[in-house]
Amino acid sequence: MKSWTDRKECAALWFKALRDQICAEFEAIEEELTYPQAQVRHLEPGRFIFTPWARKDGGGGTIGKMTGRVFEKVGVNISVVEGVFSEDFAAQIPGTNEKNRNFWAAGISLVAHMQNPHVPAVHMNTRMIVTTKGWFGGGADLNPMLENKQNKSDVHAALHACCNRHEVADYEEIARKCDEYFFLPHRNEPRGDGGIFYDYLDSKNWEADFKFTQDVGQTFLSIYPFIVRRDLKKQWTPEERNIQLLKRGRYVEFNLLHDRGTLFGLKTGGNIDAILMSMPPEAKWE
Repeated sequence: MKSWTDRKECAALWFKALRDQICAEFEAIEEELTYPQAQVRHLEPGRFIFTPWARKDGGGGTIGKMTGRVFEKVGVNISVVEGVFSEDFAAQIPGTNEKNRNFWAAGISLVAHMQNPHVPAVHMNTRMIVTTKGWFGGGADLNPMLENKQNKSDVHAALHACCNRHEVADYEEIARKCDEYFFLPHRNEPRGDGGIFYDYLDSKNWEADFKFTQDVGQTFLSIYPFIVRRDLKKQWTPEERNIQLLKRGRYVEFNLLHDRGTLFGLKTGGNIDAILMSMPPEAKWE
């Protein structure tokens, strides 16, 4: 696949297809939890509501959001945007210069905040960006409210196996980058249990880079629903709910103070509701 036009179209179609698969799986999970077999705060299973948006300078996307029995709030967004970086922001992006600040970007971004404190929150995104250069980025990381060593082990094992299937991916390196990136320096603590995080992936073999990015999405689709189904019927206490809300406060702090994706969206004129989709529906601070 030699043409960048073909590559862009292929990547954008993949992100949409992955969105559709994930949303279908999450809606199936909503059907599986029933009252009175488990604690539920909504008696009806959730369904995704999709809201398209357009960017005045080019492109747009779709916000997919669901509130239900299992997912207190989950957003699965896709976007394809293009335009011109501002001069100050372009200086931070590879492949731009004074004469060419054009960009194209497509991706999928997911954040799930769960009803049950025993079910971990999660973040996953993959993206492709093109300036005069082109690259992939993304990853997945687990954000538990209550400690669960089995969940952490299972997620890391799945992501490790994913990386091992691709020569362009070094698990040890991108797991370390995840730990370094998802860290709250003002609190001197990690945001969660880690995972993988990669950016500026350009091995000079676009097909290999794309296959790895696709596998990251499919690995997430395999392991996270498995973990949700394992924990979703556990009973929880008011004390555990309080811990959950405090942990969500940490999530808010990271996304507003340090998250690179939030900054990219704001600097490129993205949809504010889509950018802040990652915020939990309820959080607290001591």
